[in-house]
This record gives sequence, C-alpha cells and structure tokens, in this order.
Amino acid sequence: MQLADVFAAPLGLAALAGVIPLIVLYLIQPDPRELSLPTVQFLREDPDEGGSNPVLERLRRNLLLLLQILAVCLLAVALASPYVMDTRAATEEPTVLVVDASASMGTDTGDGTRFAEAVAAAKRSVGTPTTVVVAGASTRVPAEGVDPTDAETTLDGLAVTDAPGDLRGAVSRATELAGSESRVVVFSDFAGDGGDWQGAVQTARAQGLDVSLRQFGDGGTDNIGIVDRSFGSQRVTLSVKNTGTSTAERTLTMAGRSRSLTLEPGDVQSVTVPLPAESTTARLSPGDSFPTDDVAHVTVPEDRAVDTLLVTNGNNRNLRTALDVIPTVNLTVANPPASTGGRYDVVVFADVDSDRVLGSTMELTRETVADGGGVVIQAQGDVDTVGYGPLLPVEPGSVQNTSDVGDVAEHELTRGFDFPAPERHLTARTTRGTALVTAADGSPLLSTARQDGGRVLYYGYLPNQTAFRYGYRYPVFWQRAAHWAADRPAPGDLNYRTGETFQLSNQTTVETPTGQQTTASVALDAVGTYRTSEQRASASLLSTSESNLTARSIDVAGGNATGGGDGGERVPRDLTPLALLGVLALVVGELGFLRYRGDL
Repeated sequence: MQLADVFAAPLGLAALAGVIPLIVLYLIQPDPRELSLPTVQFLREDPDEGGSNPVLERLRRNLLLLLQILAVCLLAVALASPYVMDTRAATEEPTVLVVDASASMGTDTGDGTRFAEAVAAAKRSVGTPTTVVVAGASTRVPAEGVDPTDAETTLDGLAVTDAPGDLRGAVSRATELAGSESRVVVFSDFAGDGGDWQGAVQTARAQGLDVSLRQFGDGGTDNIGIVDRSFGSQRVTLSVKNTGTSTAERTLTMAGRSRSLTLEPGDVQSVTVPLPAESTTARLSPGDSFPTDDVAHVTVPEDRAVDTLLVTNGNNRNLRTALDVIPTVNLTVANPPASTGGRYDVVVFADVDSDRVLGSTMELTRETVADGGGVVIQAQGDVDTVGYGPLLPVEPGSVQNTSDVGDVAEHELTRGFDFPAPERHLTARTTRGTALVTAADGSPLLSTARQDGGRVLYYGYLPNQTAFRYGYRYPVFWQRAAHWAADRPAPGDLNYRTGETFQLSNQTTVETPTGQQTTASVALDAVGTYRTSEQRASASLLSTSESNLTARSIDVAGGNATGGGDGGERVPRDLTPLALLGVLALVVGELGFLRYRGDL
C-alpha cells in the first residue's frame, strides 16, 4: 500500500520530525538537587513500609512525555489529510445515471450478466432527483428528473441490446442534462477497441461535473465470435475471430455444412460456402460466455429467380453472357420482329431495330412494368424512334465524343463500381427520375425512374462503346440491375447488422425477435429474423469491436474508477477532523495531568 492510498497530502507527515527535539529536551533537562531544610529536621523520618512500584513511578514521571509525543504524531497525521475509501449510496443529490446496454454487457459472468450487475449497482446509486441515460444502438433517456422510486422502476425495465453502443454519445447527453450540482455515474464494461468515450468524460469534468466510472468486466475471456459476413454472386463468406485469451477450437455449421477451426488468441479465419437455397443460420459450437456473436443469420429472397427477356437485334455477346451466367436470372432472348409471350419480371432492350420491334412486345413491356416489374433501356442513336413513349426517362440528343465521366451518385447500383468514360455517348437530358452516373456534359450514363408501379433503368452506354463490358465486375453489375429492376432484393439487402434500421414503405406489422410492432422503421436491436407479410430480413451482431470483451483497466485523468461489485459508490472519507479531535483530547489530558501533579 502506498502513502497516497491513505493520505491525501503525505508531505504533512514531515511534522513527525518534531518528536526528535521533544525527546532531546527531555533527555538534557537537569536532575533535581537535594537541599537541607533545618526547619523540618525535627520531623520524624517515616520509613517506607512497602516502597512504591518502580514501574508505576517511571510511568508517572514519563507520562507527560508520552502525551506530548502522541500529540505531535496526531498533529502530523492531521496535516497529511488521512482518508479511507468508503461505500455509500448517495441519494440526496441530483444524479444522472449512464447505463451501458450494448451487446457486450450481455456477457455471462458466472453470477449473471454484466448488465444485470450494472443495473443492480445503478439502483443503489439513485439520487434526488435522478435522470437515466441508456447507451444502446441509440442514446435514450427513459427517465428525466424523477424521484428515487421511479428511477428504480425505470432501471428494472431496462434490457441489454444485441447491438453496439454509443457510450460517448450517452455521456455527452448526460452532460447536457446534468445541472451544475449534479453528479454523473457511468455503469459500463468499457470493453472493446474504442476509447472515444474518454473524451466525453474529460469534457464533462472540464465543465465542473463530478463524473464517477463503475466498471463491470468479469467474464468474456473465452469468447470466439462471428465478426463479419459478406456475399458474393452465389457465395457467402463468414469471418470468425478469437478475442479470448487462449487457443480455442470451434465448429462452424451452416445449412448442413461444417468446418472445424483452430484459432490462436487474436486469430481471424474466413469460411466461404455456397449461398443456401433457403434462409438459415450459421452457428459456432461449443458456445461461450457471449452467445450473441455465436450466430449469424443468412436470409435469402423467398423467390430468387428473375425471369428476364432480352430484346435485341445486335450481337451484344457480353451483355447476353453476363445475364446468362447469373444463377438467379432465367434468360430468354428475342430478336425482333419475333413475337414474344409469357410473363417476365424484367424486359431488357439493347441495340434494337426501331422499325422491327412489334407493338405486342411494347405492350408486354408496359404490362410487366404495370405489374411491378422493370424495364432496362440501353442507349442507341435512334432511341427516340423505338416507341418507348413515357417509359423513356430522358430526352435524347445526338451522339458525341466523351471527354470524361462526371458525377457518380451513391446508390445500390453504383456502390463498388468504377464507371469508365465511353468513347462516345448519346447526349441527353434527364426528364424524370435520378441520374446516377453522368458524362462530363451532364448527359446521363445511368439513371433510374419509377413508372406505373414498376421501375425503369436507363443504361446510357452505347453498344460496344465502353471497356466496362470486359471487366470481371460487369456480370455483377447486371445481376444488381436485374434484381433492382424486378424489385427483387439481393441477399446483401436482406441481411443487416444490429444497430441498423429496417426501412419499410409504410406502416406495417413486423414480427421481431422480441415481439410484434407496427411501424415504418424498425430499429434492429436484437439478433434474429424480422418478418412482414411480404418480406423477411435478419440482423446479426458482426462487430469486431463489440465482440472484443476485454475489459481493460480504465484510466481517465482525474477519474474515480471503481470495480463493479462493491454495492455502492466508492468515495473518500476524510479523517482529518478525527485526528484533530485526538490532538485536542491529548492537550486537555496534559493540562489535567499537570494540575494533578501540582504544576498548575
């Protein structure tokens, strides 16, 4: 134990040196001399019958010295400001409680979860009044300025989420809500890779707020978790990381396939498997103290096939091949004036002879769009004569040389692609919808629009005028285009990370892992499947930071950081008044002894 653990000002102990001159003065004081007094010689000598006790006599003579030494020692202790750490449940001052409800707080400690321990400790730290701030997928304030009873009720109603949390945002919000006389108490495991919450704590303290940190970091040393998931054309890749402290073995199972993994601490291994035909769940076994990241959901569209009609009179070998190799696209090719029949999800027009396209083909296209399907129109020099009518979302001009590509908007059709400048392009003006990619002169090279309940995609690249058709990403683009035009989500659009939002077109009843709710926007706070009458999606944690359960020792300048199991807030209790009271008692005792001895 260091002196700083007992004394706030250890330098005050230097006053103990005052004992030395006190002892020296006592040692050098002169012995008393015996004098003969004739006036009392007639008194008869009274012999000592039993004699006095020499030990008691020595103690009587030295008692004054002992009292003085004790007084000096207590005075030195008082100057050093002694204190002890005490546990108290402060209930008489305004309090803002910040409770971390992020996924890592669901770690099993052996006696419950970190979150349960944090809530129990928070209930013992309520103030008058109390404000409760919760750090989950978003920052919430379920109670503001309530009495202790209501605060405890609010805390009882909290639940840990399966999503990463924003502790920094929660502390900042608590700082906004705290008054000048308020104290802020943060209950968290402070785990993971991020430490940006420390800046918020320092900002709060710079404003004069009393901020205490309560850490709950038990458990989690054995954690192996699925930390990432990505989708290819027909494959899904899962990444597994060992965030524990020892080598571990796990079995990853999905759709009847299993893979054994051996991971050293910190290791990451990826497993790629074919995309399953039906929605399923990937699972690690055996489980560990953090089950949230032991699973990853893989949701696929219930109707994955896109029936596509390609209408063309040109060669278009690259486009035809790109559509034909997509497993989820059932391709039919028609060369006008061949008649077409049947039902399709998407109709693609590319390099057609305007005078050979039959009216029945255009009628089929309009019916496809009216039924919620889509049409893709590729640019060509005489595109305005084909007979698209209101389906064409641009006003075409002439074919000119292309200098460069202009703007590229963020969209699911453009994400991850580099669109090169074509040699020549059709100048045009967008009349409706949104231009996603433009040439330097503003002509659309890729644009989207809505039409009669369906979708229209204008592909502004002229046939055989761009090197994009030779790239390995070309089929990937057309897979996205076909699924977008058919309004058929790709697997990546159905599989979310917890903490994200599931947007719906209108108020809809949604079956969530935690119950049913009617909403147009679902916060994905829980791992599991979310269903409506028409669609299905899933959410998984997939967070390297949140899966890192290591609760590092927190060190914030000026901080009051304590463990989580003490049952209340740890605060220093000053013992200086007791030391001064002891000095006063010794002084009074010394005066009483001097009077008893007759020196006063």
